[in-house]
Amino acid sequence: MSLQSFSHAFGESNYHIVLVPKYRRDIFKNIHVVRICKMVFQDIANQYGYKILALEVMEDHVHLFLEMHPTHSLSRTFQLFKGISAMKLFWRFPSLKKKLWGGHLWSKGKFFRSVGEVTSERIEFYIKESQTGGIFTKTGQTSLDRFDA
Repeated sequence: MSLQSFSHAFGESNYHIVLVPKYRRDIFKNIHVVRICKMVFQDIANQYGYKILALEVMEDHVHLFLEMHPTHSLSRTFQLFKGISAMKLFWRFPSLKKKLWGGHLWSKGKFFRSVGEVTSERIEFYIKESQTGGIFTKTGQTSLDRFDA
């Protein structure tokens, strides 16, 4: 993970996302479902400009570590990964519909956490010091790297 330059932006946008099947069914016990799910997620990432940093499919949930462009919203990211994967997995494995009656593969809930190299304590300290003039000089603002919170 490192900072990247985008047009009119500089930073990183990485998220740990967890997707859970409806009723927390253990649909990923089947290795074929796991393999196709990983392929579908990779296809979605390639098509929509995401980079999968890590992907782990457990029996009853999926961990996805994504790098996203700053113009991508988290809501849209969930829509893409849940919607497209549900459609393709139901098409490829019609038997999943028997386990997940109601026509939904994924639960409505979501888990996400932004991930970066700077701790929240370091950012709080940086903001407090920049407001009070703490360690800043007249030469300008310093960077987060100077702080050891």
